[in-house]
Amino acid sequence: MFNKETKSRNADAPSASINIIGVGTDITGDVNSNGDIRIDGNIKGTILSKARVVIGASSVIKGDIEAQNADISGTVTGKITVTETLFLKGTAKVHGDVTVNKLVVESGAEFNGNCNMLSTKHIPADNTMQQHGRTAPKAIKTEADS
Repeated sequence: MFNKETKSRNADAPSASINIIGVGTDITGDVNSNGDIRIDGNIKGTILSKARVVIGASSVIKGDIEAQNADISGTVTGKITVTETLFLKGTAKVHGDVTVNKLVVESGAEFNGNCNMLSTKHIPADNTMQQHGRTAPKAIKTEADS
C-alpha cells in the first residue's frame, strides 16, 4: 500500500521553497538559502542564495549579497554579486560595488559604487576577434605614421 522507498534530496540543489524574513525582524549574522528569499526586515551580515533574493522597500541590509538574481527596493550597504540579473527598483538605495551579468535600474533608484559587468562570451586579450565571429576595428593611419 505504501511505498517503502525514500527519496533523498541533494542538499546543494536549489529548492522550490520561498523563505520570508518579515517586517520587524532584525538578524545579525549570515543568511544562506538554496531557494528564493524575500527580506522585509533588517540584516547585518552576508546573504547567500542559489536563487532569487528580494529586498523589500522597508529593509536595511548592511552586508554583502550573493545570488543568482536579485530585486532590490530597500537600502543595501555592501558588495552585491549577481550571476544573472540585478533589478534596482525606484526606491532602492545601494551603497557599494556590484558585479552583475545584467543590471536594470529604475528611475528614482540611488546607486553609489562601481559596477562590473560579467561577460557571457570572453574575447581573448590578443584581439583575435575574427575567430569569434567579430571583426576588429581597422587601424587609422595618420600622417605621423607615414
